[in-house]
Amino acid sequence: MLRKVLASGLAAKVIQEARKPQNQAKIKEFIAKMGEQNKKQGGGRGYGRGPVR
Repeated sequence: MLRKVLASGLAAKVIQEARKPQNQAKIKEFIAKMGEQNKKQGGGRGYGRGPVR
């Protein structure tokens, strides 16, 4: 029961911090950076999908 209370309190704090404009900018920057890294890794090469018909 105590674990659930702590988890809900932590979730509430994360949501409060995510609402702040400066933190929203950091989140958007992080997401953009992760998207660039995924493109550089060459995701979606098609391996494992079987023959192309």
